Amino acid sequence: MNGFVVKTENNISIRFSFYLQEAPKTCAAFLALLPFSATFFHARISGNEIWSDTQPLVDCIQENASIYTNPGEVVIGPQHPARAKTSNCMGIYYGEGKGLDACNIFAKVFDEDKLFLKQLGNDIWQKGGQKLRFENIL
Repeated sequence: MNGFVVKTENNISIRFSFYLQEAPKTCAAFLALLPFSATFFHARISGNEIWSDTQPLVDCIQENASIYTNPGEVVIGPQHPARAKTSNCMGIYYGEGKGLDACNIFAKVFDEDKLFLKQLGNDIWQKGGQKLRFENIL
């Protein structure tokens, strides 16, 4: 249970490691859903972020939650307590960002894959939504 990989429509793999110490329940709930696919769009209002509300429901409590993120971090809106602006929303920050409401920060891109993530974010910004596939790292 170390992380997951995102596969793009262009067959590029981007790896992420879980924040197991900071958000163990969110990591476990997310891992239980793998594999899945979801369409991600760009969200300029909250910074350099791609987001989705079409991924499976991640039933988790609020932990390691903040509106402030670092580039490469992955967030998901907790179900408990329900957050009007972020419940069932998932975001991946490829640059600086600040969310609209607190989300659970539960993973971060591998250093070696940061450029792939930035390219993905820019592609979605310029070309529109993209379906991404999430899988367990083997």
